[in-house]
Amino acid sequence: MKKIQLMILIVLGFASTTSCDKDFEEINTNPNAAITVPSGLLVGDVVRNAGNILYSTFVGGDMGACWAQHFSKVQYNDEARYIPRPAVIQDLIWEGFYEDVISDAKSIQTIALTEENATMQAVGLTMQAYGYSVLTDMFGDIPFSEAVKFDEGIFQPKYDSQEAVYDGILAMLDEANTLFNQASGELNASSDILYDGDASGWQKFANSLKFRCLMRISGKKDVSVELKDIVENRPVFTSNADEAKIIYLSADPNANPIYETVVFGPRNEWKVNSTLIDFLTSLSDPRLGVCAQPLEDGSYFGKPSGLTDVPSPTYNINTVSSIGLHYLEATAPGYFMSYSELQFLMAEAAERGLIGGDAATFYNSGIHASFMANGLSQEDYDAYVGQSIIAYSSGTGLKLIAEQNWIGLFAQGVEAWTEYRRTGYPQLTPALEGAIDQIPSRYTYPVQEQSVNKANYEAAVGSQGADALTTDVWWMN
Repeated sequence: MKKIQLMILIVLGFASTTSCDKDFEEINTNPNAAITVPSGLLVGDVVRNAGNILYSTFVGGDMGACWAQHFSKVQYNDEARYIPRPAVIQDLIWEGFYEDVISDAKSIQTIALTEENATMQAVGLTMQAYGYSVLTDMFGDIPFSEAVKFDEGIFQPKYDSQEAVYDGILAMLDEANTLFNQASGELNASSDILYDGDASGWQKFANSLKFRCLMRISGKKDVSVELKDIVENRPVFTSNADEAKIIYLSADPNANPIYETVVFGPRNEWKVNSTLIDFLTSLSDPRLGVCAQPLEDGSYFGKPSGLTDVPSPTYNINTVSSIGLHYLEATAPGYFMSYSELQFLMAEAAERGLIGGDAATFYNSGIHASFMANGLSQEDYDAYVGQSIIAYSSGTGLKLIAEQNWIGLFAQGVEAWTEYRRTGYPQLTPALEGAIDQIPSRYTYPVQEQSVNKANYEAAVGSQGADALTTDVWWMN
């Protein structure tokens, strides 16, 4: 009897299994679950990931603001002495930008294409272009034409020359501008943490970013025609309200990464560099009180870059001025590109005859934008630009512009370091007791590339030069 019952159970079980398989997909599909994520819902993560990498104290602080001599450190000083952490380069920068920014931005573009949403395609292209521009400025030659093509079976992408990467970036931004002009499709305002669903803001960002990219390579190519086209025919930032920046939230883990490390951490080893304090003091610049906190006696005291013996009686948490409270706010913005930077780039372009317009006007506009972003008054600005040492002079124009841009880029570590590498201003002295005798020209490639992508890595090194911090990237030569 038990054998018969067992046989019946087996037969019934087999029958039920085969009958369930008949309409398995239809019956077991959750009608409330999304099969494809709408492109608009991906924007927030892409933007936040890019901002969090660049504003991480281990990237924008250690290997940006310290190298640009805005920040200095009174403890754990290796990076400031030009000894980067391989894990930060591999995991946070290389993989972070390729996987969490560029690849996801490409997904936005791909999904938006199926949605017939031209606006979202343009957003995806803009963020890919931004991600590639940051990476190539950090490393030089990088995977581009074969990058993030896992779906095509490419797991060992070749490295493209920086010139080719920039050609590709500029083409992406041109395509983005064309798609924005179609005004077809919408943005998800709740997910768009950069422009709250305003496509015109994104278009201004794309074109302002193109202006930056053209100026970056302007020492290697004649880019005047393209620059003039932007100025004459395309929308760009016209005020601080247009700039590309994340407004972070008031609490961890969605607060500004500098706040999360220095205040919420709390880790107080990031301080203000003596180079910045001395420079601002020499100009009677009221931004000093915004960038730095005074000591108990009301004075400002910075630490020079480098030194192995820290903390010391002279340079420690209590003796060196802290980063200004304005920049330690949880809700302090994270900039991708500011209006003041665009104005300084336009001032340089006008001074060099690459565009029309008055260089002095652009220069003063850049200073004004920086003052307003730092919470200073019109009276502060008027008094500052009224000084002869600040007044624009064509004879020293390029130096004045670059130095003011360097000030305006305070806490925008990677961009400040990159613009210093491009212009050579202000004239900085390498870190004391540094591991190398010059300010780094680039990051070294992730160590893992030497094994997982060995042939292409070696080809890049053979083309570009030694995989060293001292090897210039293409636009520096």
